[in-house]
Amino acid sequence: MRILLIEDDFNLAETLAEAITDQRYVVDVANDGESALDYLEVLDYDLLLLDVMLPDFNGIDLCQKLRSQGYQMPILMITALDTISDKITGLDAGADDYIIKPIDLGELFARIRALLRRGSTSVAPILEWEKLRLNPSSYEVTYSEQPIRLTPKEYSILELLLRNGRRVLSRSVIIDSIWSLEALPDEDTVKVHIRSLRQKLRKVGASVDFIETVHGIGYRLNKVND
Repeated sequence: MRILLIEDDFNLAETLAEAITDQRYVVDVANDGESALDYLEVLDYDLLLLDVMLPDFNGIDLCQKLRSQGYQMPILMITALDTISDKITGLDAGADDYIIKPIDLGELFARIRALLRRGSTSVAPILEWEKLRLNPSSYEVTYSEQPIRLTPKEYSILELLLRNGRRVLSRSVIIDSIWSLEALPDEDTVKVHIRSLRQKLRKVGASVDFIETVHGIGYRLNKVND
């Protein structure tokens, strides 16, 4: 899941981006409305985390602009203004929810999860392939009921492969899907993570080619029983 954080307070933006990334989301940060629009022209986002007070135009105006242009992703507004009228203004502009500064991270994560569940009815509660099970709600991964401990990036790559099944994903697609624009690695980094994933899967009984390499193209999950 990719989130765009639009916040002009650099320290707060950095803190929030790091915390949200730790929850296994991909986060891009825009510090003003114009930068946010530039990001939205390039990438699809599952959720916007939008500060009301921005240096160029405020979050209310940006929210209205996005909704008028047909953007449907959930928008969670951040504000220091907590009166009922302020909340009504934001909701009428097209926001889906509000969170008040100072932000409690536990509350923020809960609101993000709720909005993503509401906005993505196609997401299965449990992802399965052969004997592999991945629970996106608890971040638990098992193979033949044996738990597998994964790093955040290994988890994200495996989830991406599970959501795409037999579709081949190139290294560049994997990078674009699970790394932020500010921290794009080279393609060899994907190879390293895939190698580590395969090793961990083999340790719990998965086949050597559970993650299949389609030479010259990319990776996909292998159907052992085909």
